[in-house]
Amino acid sequence: MATKEQVKGNLNGVLVPSVMAKQTRCNQSCWNSQSLDVMREKCANGKFIELNGHSTHYIEKGKGPAVILVHGWFHDSQMWNRNIDALAMRFKVYAIDLWGFGYSTREIMDWGYPLYASQLIEFMDALSINRASLVGQSMGAGASMLFCTQYPGRVDKLVLVSPAGLPNSSSFIDKLALRRCLKELLLNLDNSRRLILKTVFIYNENSISDRYFEELTRFHEVRGTNEVLLAILRKNFFGTLPFKIDCLSAIGIPILIVCGRHDKSISLKLVEKTHCMLKGSRLEVIEQSAHCANYEQPDRFNEVVTNFLRE
Repeated sequence: MATKEQVKGNLNGVLVPSVMAKQTRCNQSCWNSQSLDVMREKCANGKFIELNGHSTHYIEKGKGPAVILVHGWFHDSQMWNRNIDALAMRFKVYAIDLWGFGYSTREIMDWGYPLYASQLIEFMDALSINRASLVGQSMGAGASMLFCTQYPGRVDKLVLVSPAGLPNSSSFIDKLALRRCLKELLLNLDNSRRLILKTVFIYNENSISDRYFEELTRFHEVRGTNEVLLAILRKNFFGTLPFKIDCLSAIGIPILIVCGRHDKSISLKLVEKTHCMLKGSRLEVIEQSAHCANYEQPDRFNEVVTNFLRE
C-alpha cells in the first residue's frame, strides 16, 4: 500500500503531487471528527429548517424577488460569500446547504440529483416561496436543471455556473470516482483539500488564502462529511442529465451559463456543448478563473448575474 509520502504521479493525464505539505489550520485528526451539533453552535451563521424530517441550514439576506444559490460538491453555502451581499442589494437571497454539506444533516441518504431537487422544492414550500430564480454551481447546477424540468412553474430564471450534467470523462473528479482507494486516501491526507482546490476548482492557486481555505473547509470537520463526499463520488451521477437537458431546452426558462476560461473540471468545450443543447441560453466566459468563477472574479460574476436576473 502506498504511504502518504508516495502519493504522487499521473492519473490518466492529471498530475497528483505529493500531499505531505504542512496543513495551515487543521491536521489530519480534525477532519471528519467533530459532532454536527458542536460545529453548528460554533460556526453556523444562518437559520435552520426541518424539511421532511431532515435539518437544513441556509443563509437569508436582502429583499426582492427570490434567488436561491445552490452549491456544488466539496462546498457549502460559504462558496457564495463573495456574491451574497451584491445580489442581496436587489434580491431576496437564500444560500442553502444541501443535505450532507455545510451544517445540514449528515444522515445517510440516496445521494443524487433527485434528492437535491426534492430538497429544493421542500425548501420553497416550507418558506412559502412561490417562484424563484436558481443559481447553481457544478453539481448544484445539475440539481437545478432537474428541478426546472420537474417544477417549471416555480422557476423565473436559471443561472448555471460550470454546470455538471453531461458525461465528462476528462474530469479529475470523475477519474477519482473510478479509483476508490485513491480518492479515499486523498480525503484522509493532511493537505489533500488544498490539492483538490488547486487541481479542480481554482485557476490562480495564490488566491487560496489561509482565510479562504479555512472558511471553505470548516464544515469538513463535521463527522460524516468524508463519507458523504465519497458516497457521492461512488454514485457517479454528475454526468447523467443529457435527456433532462434536452427537456429543459423545450421549457423556455431564461438561462444564463457562466464558466471560467480555465476550468479543469467542466471544460469550456463541454460547457459550450451544454449551451448548444439549451436553445436560447446565453454563455458568459469569465477570464482568469476556473471552476469557481464566482469566487475568483466576483465583481464580473456579480455584474453579469445581477444584470441577467434584473432583465
